[in-house]
Amino acid sequence: MEEETIIMAALSTLAPPTLTDLTGSTLSLTLHHHSRLSSLLCSPSLFSLALHHLHSLSLTRKTLLIAKLLLSSLHHLTRHFHPPTLIPPHPATTITRRDLDAALLLVFLCDVHQQNPEILRKPHAEWREGLRKHCSETVLRQSSVGVHYGGVLLPYVEMVIRCWRFVGVMAGCAVKGGREVAAAPAAVVALPAVEVRGGGDWCAICREKMSEGRDVCELPCEHLFHWMCILPWLKKTNTCPCCRFQLPTEDVFCEIERLWSVLTKIGNGALGGGGT
Repeated sequence: MEEETIIMAALSTLAPPTLTDLTGSTLSLTLHHHSRLSSLLCSPSLFSLALHHLHSLSLTRKTLLIAKLLLSSLHHLTRHFHPPTLIPPHPATTITRRDLDAALLLVFLCDVHQQNPEILRKPHAEWREGLRKHCSETVLRQSSVGVHYGGVLLPYVEMVIRCWRFVGVMAGCAVKGGREVAAAPAAVVALPAVEVRGGGDWCAICREKMSEGRDVCELPCEHLFHWMCILPWLKKTNTCPCCRFQLPTEDVFCEIERLWSVLTKIGNGALGGGGT
């Protein structure tokens, strides 16, 4: 419940028009997910193929499936916050349609295991009908809540948190941070060059003064660095040398941690607390 409260508090800081836009896009995305899951459950052949695909995957691959679904959801929730995402998600961190179907089915099976495990105790051949009915009941229950801020976003946030916990348990320290990962090359290329004006600015890496009129690199956190200093730095780590602001990476688990931190930092600030 604490994580739900923090994330909902973060979303509540958005301006009303922005929050309305997020609610609408979340409803559309949720309906899309329900539609894809319903299509799987209504088709014996599609369900059989998806289930076979899941059974063929190792636990590591299953964890990566959920991680990519989680990352896609976090991109969706954080896209309106400042500073905005510099670049589109890297292909290595995006989810294909086939993997989306498999991930949605896997998350649904986990939910059913907790809420109605009797369905999964039956032979596999009888799963589809029981799962289809459970899915229909879930959709009806959620639709009865109404289309409003909490009624749309809260179930979506709850799904995100379930995925976060699953990935946290299965991936272990990979989601807990502490690893140094290079910034995504596309994010580095997108960094702007600005002209030093007025003097007095120092590069925190080489600790030398930046000459007035010289073009230097500005990170999204507005800290300035010599290009020859910051480029080798960002090949090793995606964090600002001054404030630890994080640039996007090409690592799924680091991106999850980065975007999760964005939400929890804003949410804790809105609640008057601290930490993540």
